[in-house]
Amino acid sequence: MGVPAALGGVFDVALTHRSFAFEQTDVVAHNERLEFLGDAILGAVVTDLIYRSHPDLTEGEMARLRAAVVNTQALAGLARDHGVGDHLRLGRGEDVSGGRAKTSLLADAFEAIVGAVYLELGLDELRRRIEPIFEVLISKALAEEFRFDSKTALQEIVVKETTELPRYRVAASGPDHDRRYIADVFVSEERYGRGTGRSKKEAEQKAAREALERFALAAKESHDARAS
Repeated sequence: MGVPAALGGVFDVALTHRSFAFEQTDVVAHNERLEFLGDAILGAVVTDLIYRSHPDLTEGEMARLRAAVVNTQALAGLARDHGVGDHLRLGRGEDVSGGRAKTSLLADAFEAIVGAVYLELGLDELRRRIEPIFEVLISKALAEEFRFDSKTALQEIVVKETTELPRYRVAASGPDHDRRYIADVFVSEERYGRGTGRSKKEAEQKAAREALERFALAAKESHDARAS
């Protein structure tokens, strides 16, 4: 997508971290509202792209694929690829502490830029700019058979939805040479997923994957209810 060549207005805001805004004597807008907008728009555009490009995927598979390409690590990687860090307006302390390379800060800035492009140039132009980028990421994820960290993807969703963290409870059974693990993942004291495996890590990943599919189903039901 790239950083727009002629910066100004909403694009300056997209690249302004709150640490910079808070150091100014005059009121300066920062990018948190644009980040919120960009997060929603990006999720919708990538979901639509996956839906149209891969009609063979189930709902759960589409949710896992989207989580593989729209997450903090992936978005920060795209921000680095496009030199976003060099253009950020940071407070002195944030800049000195390496803010231009921070994963969370870069991912937030990328989402804010998406929001700015949407507001300034419209949805069609935004699609034209970002769909080719995500087509590459989607192809890589499919080639790797969705090999991504389900626990990290779930944590991001849960924190956004509830501000809490998912919790895992793991039980082991069987002899040492044939140990089996069962993991349950809880969100706000409610079990959202269960997974089994030959290692604790495998069981937790499977539990997280099941929870991701439940969140995807809940989002669909909520959308259908609003549409009816």
